[in-house]
Amino acid sequence: MEYAYRLERFAVPARPWRIAAVALAAVAALELLVLALAGGALLVQGGELPATVRAATRAHTPAPAVVKTAVPVPAQVSGPMLPRRQVGLIVLNGSGRTGAAGAVAERAGRRGYRVNSIANAPEAPYPRSLVMYRRGFAAEGQRLARDLGVRIVGPLDGIRPSQLRGAHAMLILGG
Repeated sequence: MEYAYRLERFAVPARPWRIAAVALAAVAALELLVLALAGGALLVQGGELPATVRAATRAHTPAPAVVKTAVPVPAQVSGPMLPRRQVGLIVLNGSGRTGAAGAVAERAGRRGYRVNSIANAPEAPYPRSLVMYRRGFAAEGQRLARDLGVRIVGPLDGIRPSQLRGAHAMLILGG
């Protein structure tokens, strides 16, 4: 009796979760081996899938997403265009480079534009520069973009005219 008592005292209790974990790991390793062998067999055959599988794959593949980078501006803009000296401009630095907005604002001023404000852009950095214009000033926005070599032009969205401090267009500098 004393001998049995000593064995119980030193025996390690069985932990069923460890046995289950080892069993599941073995099953997962076996599945991985089967998948690797099946993939290798496909590669050896030249990687060709049966025609029915290719057709089913094409039928269920979604079309690629179309990403718009700028809103197209109509070619014909009604109304007379303001002279450059009357076009107010806000220049925002979204490039992350110190002094970039000031340098471009100086360049725009030399072209005749009235620079109302220079500041850092929220949520910088921007990948590309863009010009945004107030409603009714699409022609001025297009001309500003041409003058400064900016390719992306679109209307202001989500900004009230009172927030523009009298400006007609906004230039956001990007990287």
